[in-house]
Amino acid sequence: MKKRILVTGSTGRFGSILKGLKTNYEMFFPDKTTLDITNFRSIQKYIKLKKPNILIHLAGLSRPMNIHDRQIQKSIDLNIIGTSNITKACAEKNIKLIYFSTNYVYPGTRGNYVESDSLLPVNNYAWSKLGGECAVQLYKNSLILRLCMTEKPFVHKAAFYDVKNSFMYHEEVAKILLKLLNAKGILNVGGKTQSIYNFAKIENPKVKKIFLTKNKKIKMPINSSINIDKLKRILKIK
Repeated sequence: MKKRILVTGSTGRFGSILKGLKTNYEMFFPDKTTLDITNFRSIQKYIKLKKPNILIHLAGLSRPMNIHDRQIQKSIDLNIIGTSNITKACAEKNIKLIYFSTNYVYPGTRGNYVESDSLLPVNNYAWSKLGGECAVQLYKNSLILRLCMTEKPFVHKAAFYDVKNSFMYHEEVAKILLKLLNAKGILNVGGKTQSIYNFAKIENPKVKKIFLTKNKKIKMPINSSINIDKLKRILKIK
């Protein structure tokens, strides 16, 4: 019998890519009117109907990052309370939960962070994702992915030369996600450590070089690059 996978946030950027994958799983992609993560009964009802074995939780509030400063209640409702509701619903039925968090939960000062390093977000977006992590951590049949990913092509006209990260494109993450379904705990997922500018110019040679140190208004870590040795071991990559 095929495993049944429920994906929240399926109308988002990454969810749209997952929809296009050919898999051996039976996958469900409800929109937010069909499954409202802020409504616990809505989640229970949909789970009862579809009976998933695995739930991949993508839904939440992400960009622009300053929306988490301007709309704090919405950030809390979706990223913290919504994730708590999903976690409770999964715990009721012992459904494997895979939660999409972010590498921005790390302090972002020195880079090469491993999963056991201390956490200290520098902006409200990362705090909201860490709030979601707190709920998921209570449920042991779960996997928290601290992701460093972005859409392809790189959408911005300029990129920071003095900020290091470990970006992967959504398509790359989608290819490995289904290989991680049996993993549990916390896992960094990303690519090569480099400046955002150097990453961006591979696909967009015309991207402009800018500097975070010259823009005090943007709350962003200077080096939130991640160590992916654990990921490589799981995927058996040397």
